Amino acid sequence: MTVLRTIWSVGLQTLFTKELLRFWKVAVQTVLAPMLTAILYLLVFSHVLEGRLDVFPGVGYTAFLIPGLIMMSVLQNAFANSSSSLIQSKITGNLVFILLTPLAHWEFFAAYVAASMVRGLVVGLGLLLTTLWFADLQYAAPGWIVVFAVLGSAILGTIGLIAGLWAEKFDQIAAFQNFIVMPATFLSGVFYSVQTLPPFWRTVSHLNPFFYMVDGFRHGFFGVSDVPLELSLGVCLVTLAVSVAIALRLLASGYRLRY
Repeated sequence: MTVLRTIWSVGLQTLFTKELLRFWKVAVQTVLAPMLTAILYLLVFSHVLEGRLDVFPGVGYTAFLIPGLIMMSVLQNAFANSSSSLIQSKITGNLVFILLTPLAHWEFFAAYVAASMVRGLVVGLGLLLTTLWFADLQYAAPGWIVVFAVLGSAILGTIGLIAGLWAEKFDQIAAFQNFIVMPATFLSGVFYSVQTLPPFWRTVSHLNPFFYMVDGFRHGFFGVSDVPLELSLGVCLVTLAVSVAIALRLLASGYRLRY
């Protein structure tokens, strides 16, 4: 208990709480709006493609689509939380009040990423509960659903922190999200099985780490996936380790935090 209290310091807890309150006070924008967007995708794509597109054996297209939309929402919102919070603090100048505290760089990292994970997982859980009306989902391996949801939100929360450190204005964050994060999530097999793609595009999809997050998450529902579960888990763990190492290195050096 003493070790846990030392790790979960008062400063880390305070910053974590501040980040939670930041997005929760505007939950209509940060939680409900992403859920509505995902539901609109579901309504349109399920109406057009249900019964016309073969995916996994015995799995209807709507049921196939729901886990992909949930994971896409988790990833995009985890990224948005840490990146938007950090760039806002940098531009408004209130970041200096956090830097003046005796927080270690890893505590700064943990608070921002943990809050981003909470936002992503809250959106994902809300979307899961909402979409129960649209299809009867299977839960072949619930543990893997949780594992990949946590890994995915941690990875994108960390990448969002890196983007927030790199960016100096809102336009740069928007460009990072619009030209990197969104295409990577949309092209990760959310709306289709990559096995239906031509060989070239299937190979390209396998180079996208977001694909393994979505595929592993979907495996938890149906027990089948486009690639072996072990490969998806390995790619996610390596991606998380690399992104965490980069973020901690940037924070330790004060990259674009001190002028």
